[in-house]
Amino acid sequence: MRFLQNAPSHRYILLPILGMSIFILLYILAALNYPGGSWNDPASAQFNFWNNYLCDLLDEVAVNGEINSGRFYARAALGVLCVSLLYLWAHLPFLFSRRNWNTLLMWLSGILAFTITMLLSSGTHDLTVRIAGAFGTIALLSAFAEMRVAGYSGLMRFGWLCLFIFLGNYYIYETGSGIQSLPVVQKVTFSSYIAWFVWLNITLFRHLKRQTKDKMTLEKG
Repeated sequence: MRFLQNAPSHRYILLPILGMSIFILLYILAALNYPGGSWNDPASAQFNFWNNYLCDLLDEVAVNGEINSGRFYARAALGVLCVSLLYLWAHLPFLFSRRNWNTLLMWLSGILAFTITMLLSSGTHDLTVRIAGAFGTIALLSAFAEMRVAGYSGLMRFGWLCLFIFLGNYYIYETGSGIQSLPVVQKVTFSSYIAWFVWLNITLFRHLKRQTKDKMTLEKG
């Protein structure tokens, strides 16, 4: 656990928010360059918010059979997002005062989840979703336990909400029940998690900044 002992500087800890902003911008560009077609309407033109999945933008060939020129933006967006969240999660243990087996489990499972998610465009979509989802759930549950002890109740509750939305998304995905609503539910899931990660990032930044200030005060004293 020695590698989790030295707290980083707060100066660069907000970089994941920049990465998430770039992700959104690149995905908008990917949607604008998507040639068209959805599973509900293969002949539709362009990307449809209500009918297309976000993962449609990663495919080499669009649902309508044309080459998907938006895939370059989408794949770049996925890479930027995963690297940004890897950076955030790698520093997350420093949000908590204690280091134990649970913080190590939280750290390791989160790193694995985001690393595996990078494979979404590799043609192993279903397997990637299941494995990354399992590791991600473990990471979140471990983080929630630490947040409860540390007193981050609001952050923890919103995290639970995000997890329940994800589980609803996953239930529809696996069972096909209410499948017509899945494209919208998927976007709600993504949006809620992006909001939670931004909140988490800001909380970590404030915590590390306060630690740095306290340390400087002690050194001057």
